[in-house]
Amino acid sequence: MEESHSINGVDDSYRHLPVLYLTFLTIWSLSACSWTVNTFKNRHFQTTSLQWTLASVPLIKALQLTLSFLFWHSCFHHQICSLWMSFGVYVTGVLFQTASFVSFLLISHGYCITCERLSLTERRTTASLGCVFYLTLVGYRASVPYFAVLLILNYMISFYVIFHHISQNLSVLREQLSFIEDENVQAMHDAVYAKYIMFKKFQGAMQIVAMAETVIYMNMDNSSNNYWIRLLIREWAQFCIFLYIGWTFRSQDMAPRFSVMPTLKPRDNAIAPPVYSMEMDSKSFKEFRSHEWNIGVPTPYSDYGRQKESVLVIIQHPR
Repeated sequence: MEESHSINGVDDSYRHLPVLYLTFLTIWSLSACSWTVNTFKNRHFQTTSLQWTLASVPLIKALQLTLSFLFWHSCFHHQICSLWMSFGVYVTGVLFQTASFVSFLLISHGYCITCERLSLTERRTTASLGCVFYLTLVGYRASVPYFAVLLILNYMISFYVIFHHISQNLSVLREQLSFIEDENVQAMHDAVYAKYIMFKKFQGAMQIVAMAETVIYMNMDNSSNNYWIRLLIREWAQFCIFLYIGWTFRSQDMAPRFSVMPTLKPRDNAIAPPVYSMEMDSKSFKEFRSHEWNIGVPTPYSDYGRQKESVLVIIQHPR
């Protein structure tokens, strides 16, 4: 069995943690700065409310890593392991996970992608899930009895909501793409297709997140041996996932009409059938036969000074 030695009263197996936390602090800080600068520079190309919301995730993570580095650095080099600093690490860790899942919920709802803002029900649902997730995570980290079961249940509900809304948005976007191709409305094709690709990538990323969370909670080895290796793998996996999602939803010069969206998400996803109009004389209208619904409206017009009657025909194709 591998023996653990101590340095200044701290287990020697933790000696790599200060360097490890400092490295990831640098990475996350650079990511937060580049994200903020990019969002500010490209704020004219698209609605950036989602991007500014996502900016809170790397900032909270950088704060957590800062406190973690200071805690372990003071333990090894100053023989001071601050209780308040460890509590700050605990709180910022919970906030980071909560902010991450709230961001995932916002993206799955299509916030600033398929709708300008969420409906009242969606805002309440997102806020409720975020609050419950935060409280159950606090109880789980504090080793309160039965909170592990509550946390697993909360994860299941959150992932169900996320994947359900992703599937709904993908279905709506597929219908829109089909409608655009049928009606040959090429002006909107690139914008709708870009949104579809975004949700497909996000769906794949969330499947990886679900598997990663499952592996983390199945591997509950709290021993100090090789702790820094487990921490390294976890932090790298976490950063790569957020890098992929951040790159997908970053502020950029999108396709024309990408920002065309309803103010609120509609209650249903029905597509209004196309309406066409044509003008013909009364005789032609009497002979007009069509299975589609049509309305005839008489309107006067002039033909070489003589008044005649024409009919405006509005035809609506059923869907």
